[in-house]
Amino acid sequence: MSKPNSRIRFAIVGLGHIGKRHAYMVQQHPDAQLVAVVDPINPQLGPDMPYFTSLEAYFQTGVGADVLIVATPNGLHIAQALQAIARGLHVVVEKPIGLHSSEVERLLREAQAAGKQLFPVMQNRYSPPSQWIKGVVEQGLLGQIYLVQLNCFWNRDQRYYLPKNWHGDAELDGGTLFTQFSHFIDTLYWLLGDVEQVSGQMRSFNQAGLTDFEDSGLLQFQLASGALGSLAFSTAVHDKNFESSITLIGENGTVKLGGQYMDQVTYCHIHEYEMPVLAPTNPGNDYGYYKGSAANHQFVIDNVIDVLRGRAEITTKPEEALAVVRIIEKMYHATGRYTP
Repeated sequence: MSKPNSRIRFAIVGLGHIGKRHAYMVQQHPDAQLVAVVDPINPQLGPDMPYFTSLEAYFQTGVGADVLIVATPNGLHIAQALQAIARGLHVVVEKPIGLHSSEVERLLREAQAAGKQLFPVMQNRYSPPSQWIKGVVEQGLLGQIYLVQLNCFWNRDQRYYLPKNWHGDAELDGGTLFTQFSHFIDTLYWLLGDVEQVSGQMRSFNQAGLTDFEDSGLLQFQLASGALGSLAFSTAVHDKNFESSITLIGENGTVKLGGQYMDQVTYCHIHEYEMPVLAPTNPGNDYGYYKGSAANHQFVIDNVIDVLRGRAEITTKPEEALAVVRIIEKMYHATGRYTP
């Protein structure tokens, strides 16, 4: 483990789009150091960065790290996180934390037994609109919440589902709710708790042959609070992403987050309440290369360092990430669709 005043040492497995984002955030942080990257396909970050094509090769070298960031295809998350814990590392795991709740449960047990911290990534929680709506709910400003509507309408077509790519593969991807929309299901859970009594249907309209699973679905459910909810989702939207939104209807008002990434307050009408001016989604800092919701990964790295320094608690607890996987499993089981 690093000395108290030394930088926290990070290694990253998976150098796709998200892995490179993590690498950038670590390299920009004054209290962090990127010591190694692991990826069997994507090129290394530079000639001076230790690069390995497998975790096994990395571990054999003895290049020390405190934290492993797992940013590989979904189906690899659990096994690689377990490898890191067995080697004495704390672990940051990109969403979803896993594809099977039973495997996630094992990961949580192993991390606890080893005394290692487990950091699931749900960076959308950090955006100013998300923090605002969380406060509205926690303060009871809406009163009793009656209805919740979650809409996720994106485009994923043949440009995304390339041949021999893990995207769309049953074992490595897991399904649309895991890969595209688990962030927004996390928002639902984070705001209102568990999902019960799920019913609905899913279908593949224009991605048959491109993926092993659905591209669209309509689901109804009840929340633990007693509110009624619905989820409409699709990756069959023509040409480009449309929106992701959540609407809460309560006895004292109605609020809605919208935009492409659910990062805008698009409606607020609450009894005797004045909407505050929120901080910009991408505040001025040293992470300006990434804009909007992409910049929220900076807060993930901040939280890892603060927790390991003893200054904070984990923002997204592993038990919450497990709850999201269980909700997605309920949704797939309720509709009789494929579950990984």
